[in-house]
Amino acid sequence: MPDLGAPSSYLALAEGTPVLSSDGRELGKVEHVLADPDADIFDGIVLDTSVLAGGHRFVDAAQVGEIFDRGVVLAMSGDEAERLPEPSGNPATMSATPDDTVPDDLGDKLRRAWDRISGKY
Repeated sequence: MPDLGAPSSYLALAEGTPVLSSDGRELGKVEHVLADPDADIFDGIVLDTSVLAGGHRFVDAAQVGEIFDRGVVLAMSGDEAERLPEPSGNPATMSATPDDTVPDDLGDKLRRAWDRISGKY
């Protein structure tokens, strides 16, 4: 395995960083880091497995073995990495509209009363 430098963090992981399997096979390069740095949540990476566009694969955070200054080593062999899924939308993403909320009659009445007392209306 090549010298990948010192251990690092997903916070310093740059686009274009080489990604290797646990058996040392180069799989591609980091296309995108999926994370929420403010909440310190690392979700995984999108891996570009081809020189041409279109070879993207999703690597879950649990499948990332180690992150170094000059490379990422996955916690799977090259053969296992060939079965990584293509990235897709996050099914846990939710949105709500006013139509989705349950009315709070007492809370709404108290809010309107306070708005009238305070001179808002």
